[in-house]
Amino acid sequence: MAKSSNKKQQHEASEKEEYGFTLNPIVLIQRLLQGRSFLSLGFFKRYWIYVIAGTVMMLMYISNKYVYQSDKAKLGTMKVMLNNVRTDYVDASSRYNSRILESQMKNYVDSMGIDLNLSEEPPFKLTEK
Repeated sequence: MAKSSNKKQQHEASEKEEYGFTLNPIVLIQRLLQGRSFLSLGFFKRYWIYVIAGTVMMLMYISNKYVYQSDKAKLGTMKVMLNNVRTDYVDASSRYNSRILESQMKNYVDSMGIDLNLSEEPPFKLTEK
């Protein structure tokens, strides 16, 4: 009985080796030493759909990761640009508001008939010695 189960195991092992797939480390080392591939053409013929599906999934993973990284870099540059635009907006708004207030005050002073002019020199602080 033991001989028949041993023959059955050998037959199954030879069938697997026919298709090029084996997990036996001795067989794998022998194939490597002989210069043969441990995955033969028969393996790829039998499992071609799985090989293609795995390859497609790996390519999709790589492309998805690349798209994510490039979008993340674009987002970083857009955040910097948004910060710069906000700063420019605040600066332009303050300049506009100061001009509006200055021109309104000048019109008001002129309508009152007061002879005041804008100073060309900036103000300075007086300190006591």
